[in-house]
Amino acid sequence: MLDEKITKLLSQKFHCSQVMMQMGMEALELEEPNLVKAMTGLAGGLGGCGKNCGALTGGVCMLSLFAGRGTAEEEADPELAAMVSELLSWFEETYGSADCGDIIQGDKANIPATCPQLICATCQRALEILDSRGFPVSSLLD
Repeated sequence: MLDEKITKLLSQKFHCSQVMMQMGMEALELEEPNLVKAMTGLAGGLGGCGKNCGALTGGVCMLSLFAGRGTAEEEADPELAAMVSELLSWFEETYGSADCGDIIQGDKANIPATCPQLICATCQRALEILDSRGFPVSSLLD
């Protein structure tokens, strides 16, 4: 189910970082096109520069959507830093680097064979991290 939703978003030409945020918003039953638009600059390793992977940074933004601070009256969940660290550690162990350029071996032709699976796995892992801390994401978990 999660893979199908992600595949559909990718077929609509949404980027890795945008897909990650859209999945988080779906769990919260939110529609925020401007937030999806804001995620565009993270794609391709920070605007296509090959730096931090957009699925990873999008995953961090997804975690923050649930656990971050949104108003002056709010406090971020004290677990947010640990959740980000957990996602980053898993990502680097799984893919060997946090950088898009390293993951696709410096060749954008490798994106179709690499990124859809990576996005699905990263989304799954971010949702598992949220679920383990009681955030309402179980409807998206396979």
